Amino acid sequence: MADMQKLYEGKAKIIYSTEDPEILLTHFKDDATAFNALKRGTIIGKGEINCRMSTELFQILEAKGIPTHWIDQPAPNQMRVRRVKIVPVEVVVRNIAAGSLCKQTGLPLGTVLKHPLVEFFYKNDELGDPLLTRDRLLLLELATPEQLDQLKTMTLQINEILTEFFHQCGITLVDFKLEFGLDVNGKLLLADEISPDTCRLWDEGETDQTKRIMDKDRFRQDLGQVESAYQKVLERVLNSKTQG
Repeated sequence: MADMQKLYEGKAKIIYSTEDPEILLTHFKDDATAFNALKRGTIIGKGEINCRMSTELFQILEAKGIPTHWIDQPAPNQMRVRRVKIVPVEVVVRNIAAGSLCKQTGLPLGTVLKHPLVEFFYKNDELGDPLLTRDRLLLLELATPEQLDQLKTMTLQINEILTEFFHQCGITLVDFKLEFGLDVNGKLLLADEISPDTCRLWDEGETDQTKRIMDKDRFRQDLGQVESAYQKVLERVLNSKTQG
């Protein structure tokens, strides 16, 4: 990658230019952060696991008609993607009450929601990625009304596909975060990654509230066995995709 220019380095990934101005190379890091980077650490092998899992899940979604920025995976921790202009809105969909939803509403952990809850957060580290209403999003001109409608529609479609797929893996998709971007033609594409870093995943075969956790909550809560949990998720994803 010596001949490539580093365009951006975030908490979990580094973005490089390529010989094609419309194609970028994403390098997945083993670095781990939580609570807006107030907690930092390393999860050995995380980069390769998250890259491979994102590749597999992007392909599943593409096959179901969801447009993504994914092109291919030239190396274990590298992904080639289409260049997009990231929409500065993180879209979170929740199927079961956990995390901040419990803290902010008082809902008991594990409450199954009657309908998936889609929320928009301002992608801004300085402000702490605040939850915004639709009117505030429009006030800040972070997206057009049409884009917000499209974001919600695509997110619910993705949730339906991934919920069913993870269920086949013996995993409950509790909630997850998505990011989207606009390509050179202004088309909205699913971007970033889908992994235990961005999803809250529970083992369907485990009733213990701590042991069932298979995602970055193990790092956030100092539960240990983070690497093995990530690896187990990837193994189930690969096995389920092969059987499918």
